[in-house]
Amino acid sequence: MLGSVQGPFSNVLLSAIVAFIPLLWLLISLGWFKMKAYIAALISLALAILLSITTWGMPVKFASQSVLEGVATGLWPIVWVIIAAIYTYNVTVETGNMNIINETLAKISPDRRIQALILAFSFGGFLEAAAGFGTAVAIPASLLAGIGFDPLFAAVICLIANTVPVAFGGIGIPIITLSQVTGIEESLLTTYTAYQLIPFIIILPIVLVIIMTKSFKYLKEVLGACIVSGISFALFQTAVAVFVGPEVAAIVGSLASLLSIIIYVKIKPVKKIWLFPDEKASGEIASTNAVNDHDKRISGKKQLIAWTPYIVLFVLIMAVNLIPDLKFLGDVATKVQIYFGPNGKPSSFQWITTPGTIMFISAIIGGFVQGSSIKGLLKIFGKTIKQLVPTIVVVSSIVAMAKVMGYSGMISVIAVALADTTGKVYPFISPLIGALGTFITGSDTSSNILFGALQKQTALQIHANAAWIAAANTVGASAGKMISPQSIAVAASATGLVGKEGRILNSTLLYCLGYAILLGILIFAVGNML
Repeated sequence: MLGSVQGPFSNVLLSAIVAFIPLLWLLISLGWFKMKAYIAALISLALAILLSITTWGMPVKFASQSVLEGVATGLWPIVWVIIAAIYTYNVTVETGNMNIINETLAKISPDRRIQALILAFSFGGFLEAAAGFGTAVAIPASLLAGIGFDPLFAAVICLIANTVPVAFGGIGIPIITLSQVTGIEESLLTTYTAYQLIPFIIILPIVLVIIMTKSFKYLKEVLGACIVSGISFALFQTAVAVFVGPEVAAIVGSLASLLSIIIYVKIKPVKKIWLFPDEKASGEIASTNAVNDHDKRISGKKQLIAWTPYIVLFVLIMAVNLIPDLKFLGDVATKVQIYFGPNGKPSSFQWITTPGTIMFISAIIGGFVQGSSIKGLLKIFGKTIKQLVPTIVVVSSIVAMAKVMGYSGMISVIAVALADTTGKVYPFISPLIGALGTFITGSDTSSNILFGALQKQTALQIHANAAWIAAANTVGASAGKMISPQSIAVAASATGLVGKEGRILNSTLLYCLGYAILLGILIFAVGNML
């Protein structure tokens, strides 16, 4: 690290304010000026480079090397995972199999509360875990609106539900990225993140029902379904996270939740069907019966084909992690020394067992099973790359900026200032910092890139558990997802509420603050025991 803890100025607070300029620009340009994210990110990178050279005295050679290392790390494995996740989703959409998944899940029960739990919580959780980037809001929200939900309700419910799966979303990429930018062991971050999420996963289904019905009295009839849904999600996600890894933790948790609630409703159907006040029970039930008839025509074989890419993904990841004879694949890696300045070390690039490669293989196998041709799969891949060009630029730029700020000492100066200002209270506000990152960038991964190293350094300054505080960033970032302008824009588009984004934000803001405050209390209380 080139800079001292005091920074270039005699006053550490002044040094921290100057060091914060690239991050401040990113916050203002995205949140205030509504600038396109890739332009804002490139300018932030330029500011970080300029300050590191002119103010922190970083040699141009080292600054260039840190940018190269950041871009390389951003592209592999982070961008590669994003590409593979969206590619898998696009293959399933293009072959028409996402429609089969959607239609069946939307028509399991006529009760609106159960429909919300299945689509917004469980299926939305699966989409976030497997793909992310708006799919977990757009698809469930449009489905709920399509089957008769008030569009505003549909948007708000899906935004609030799309929180707890976010930390492990996109096959674990937020945790993998957090480990990369902090240098903290991935398994430890995964375990702490899973533990922090448990109470919120269990509570969330209950909260969703109360929000929908605007009363506690309608909760009793579906309380069992809520508890089964939440506990199964939390139990399976935590077990996989702790014993296997972050890649399929939320996928397994969300699917366990989905299957559990379906089985529960089949065994114990809701006796008093709850509908929205302006709906007629008879008409709704008749509609549902027609839907159920349609579901019977979707064979088990078609269902299996529709889920193939995700089944293959699960099998491959479990095989690589659990079968001893396949663990050698994780050693197929390239170590390259890119940054040769102080604290520089070789970067390791895994090729076969990185989640992006495994998911890409799953997409290819699934695509063939679903009837796509080689030409068709290539066409979808090209479409996916074109779709993600802005995201590729944003991620690469932000990771590069984080590397420049880290190696120059700018992050350390900000951490020292935060530690001096907040002291032992810092763990309480650490989730709020993560939420702020997602509010601005729309991504848990980007929030971890922005603030992960800062959280670690500040924790070390106040002698707190660095892994616990860093994990709080990614869990706090999941709270910010429900008020992120990008997420709200997706929800508004999916439900026909374009132009009414303010109403959606007003409906989710208090829940976001409540989530972050409760999480802050948990982080502070447990952190003092670690």
